[in-house]
Amino acid sequence: MGHDPDKVAAHYDREDIAGAILAELARTGAGPIDSETLAPYDEFHIRGREATAELLSAAGFTSGMAVLDVGCGIGGPARFLAESAGCRVTGIDITPAFCQAAERLTAAAGLDDRVAIRRADALAMPFQNAAFDGAWMLHAAMNIPDKPGLYGEIARVLKPGAVFAAYEIHAGAGPGPLYPTPWAEEPSISHLVRPEDWRGALEAAGLAVESWRDLTAPGAAWFAASQERIESGAANTFGPRLIMGANFRDKVANMARNTAEGRVAVVEAICRRR
Repeated sequence: MGHDPDKVAAHYDREDIAGAILAELARTGAGPIDSETLAPYDEFHIRGREATAELLSAAGFTSGMAVLDVGCGIGGPARFLAESAGCRVTGIDITPAFCQAAERLTAAAGLDDRVAIRRADALAMPFQNAAFDGAWMLHAAMNIPDKPGLYGEIARVLKPGAVFAAYEIHAGAGPGPLYPTPWAEEPSISHLVRPEDWRGALEAAGLAVESWRDLTAPGAAWFAASQERIESGAANTFGPRLIMGANFRDKVANMARNTAEGRVAVVEAICRRR
């Protein structure tokens, strides 16, 4: 099945995401707007901020580096990277609503001098060869069928020796995933591959894998805890409802099963551009 960026963008389209988040922060008196206060609302990969911090530690990005965030969503990891490590970050995403929200939230956090957001397709990025000192990607490859094209394009825009850090969901060893999931209501825009095939695509693109962690088990524990908190009423469901839609409970429940039953795998890989 081919790449359909418009269909992917439509899946994630929401109205005035940033306005809703900023209004909620004002209502709850969250304090100064920064990557920390925004984290419950703008980091919707598995294990949220904890996983982002782990990825940054493993990647080793440092102050002054120009880093690309591929599939940046509404900009949570990009802002964290700029604020915590002092990097100059360029985030790209295919979804107009996400790019608009990312720009507004970044400005509200006072980080628009360090974080730039551009709407772009990861398969045809508007950057010169070897433009970046590093790159990362968190839970975005699931919607892109052309893995060789994706990782070849990432390798193209990285300097030789640069680190590419990736944290992705893959096909598990068990039966196929239950839908809806956060990235797809049904299978037509879901493009999971086995972890070993992912590793092969990375290596073939010139991204040598230096570190590999299977994080499926902690992902399953996180989803189980999230589901329990939602069902008990203890969770603040504003963010999940805003980003995932009215059926967010079904998506969380399905992901609890998908991770627990081996229907999906969750892997972190640290690679180096040859």
